[in-house]
Amino acid sequence: MPFPDFIEFGLPELLCLMACLGLVLITINYIINFLPLSAFKTIRFNGASSNEAVSVIICAKNEDENLTEFLPKVLTQDYPDFEVIVVNDCSWDNTEHVIDEFSKIFPNLRKANIKEDAYYKHGKKFAILVGIKAAKHNRLLFIDADCYPSSDNWLKEMVLGFSVEKEIVLGYGAYEKQTGFLNKLIRFDAFIIAMQYLSAAIKGKAYMGVGRNMAYTKELFFNEKGFSRHYHINSGDDDLFVNQAATKTNVNVCVSNEAITYSKAKKTFKDWRIQKARHLTTSPLYSSGSKTKLAFNYFSQYFFYSSLLMLFLSVQTLILIPILVILKSIVQLVVLNKACSKFNEKDLLAGSVLYELILLFIYPIFHLTKLFYKPGKWNH
Repeated sequence: MPFPDFIEFGLPELLCLMACLGLVLITINYIINFLPLSAFKTIRFNGASSNEAVSVIICAKNEDENLTEFLPKVLTQDYPDFEVIVVNDCSWDNTEHVIDEFSKIFPNLRKANIKEDAYYKHGKKFAILVGIKAAKHNRLLFIDADCYPSSDNWLKEMVLGFSVEKEIVLGYGAYEKQTGFLNKLIRFDAFIIAMQYLSAAIKGKAYMGVGRNMAYTKELFFNEKGFSRHYHINSGDDDLFVNQAATKTNVNVCVSNEAITYSKAKKTFKDWRIQKARHLTTSPLYSSGSKTKLAFNYFSQYFFYSSLLMLFLSVQTLILIPILVILKSIVQLVVLNKACSKFNEKDLLAGSVLYELILLFIYPIFHLTKLFYKPGKWNH
């Protein structure tokens, strides 16, 4: 098979250059947006304040089954002084009864009730605000009602990320490993998103976190006037707050595998599509720098694969296709390998190239769904 000799510059030579540029761009993307997490080791601040009292806040709307299963794993954390505040947000199931029963066993469990108001409809941000106001302590740790910590040291590991300067601590919120291809795809999507926002935070450019596993101080929340800038948006209690409150120096990252939280992934593509549409409604409100970073990530991937397809236009450039795919796969696997080990996601590594390609096909579907998404009452 002939190969372009570059003696004359024609279509084959142009296709080669475009494809090589695609490889360079996607390699730069991996190095900038993913590699920092792989090379990072958790920074712990062991000092006089390392065991400072903490308030764990959980918002619950009709979560009696999840609270029954997961709340004890939060209440039994190995930490000297902490309270758990469960905000019962207008539940009509047995959520309140479950909280009351557990409070008989665990004296550090407190309840905050929100009653239904026919004239005032609210989202999750109001429930979080109620929990924060009810909190006795300055350090706040957040987890969802359908989540559970990976170990009894979750609280300790996350809190060790606080210092006088570090007011926000970001952790990894994973999905449970279950059978089926969809489960791996959802888990890989969450893993890749985490690699990006945690890598950004490591570089002093934090732009988001996830409410399934993050912490910040009560003082910071009120200094930033809470959710006032984006209260009208149904979602964004986690990512939009971090986007507005993070500075170059006030964010720490916890990558300990003892500090991971897990929740159950959606069972159907439809449910996942709706969930993703809800999450994507917040991205237009990110800072311009954050949007540029995310745009470059997607641009580099689409450009690389588009340039590969263009190589089919000339017989002389076909040989480049497997070469570039192999080189790109090697870069990707090397960059993701350590992060997969840190977060107990090693089973995702082998199929990561395929998962990434599939996500590039279905993300436009998520964005189309976002256009028709009508926010209702908050859920996870």
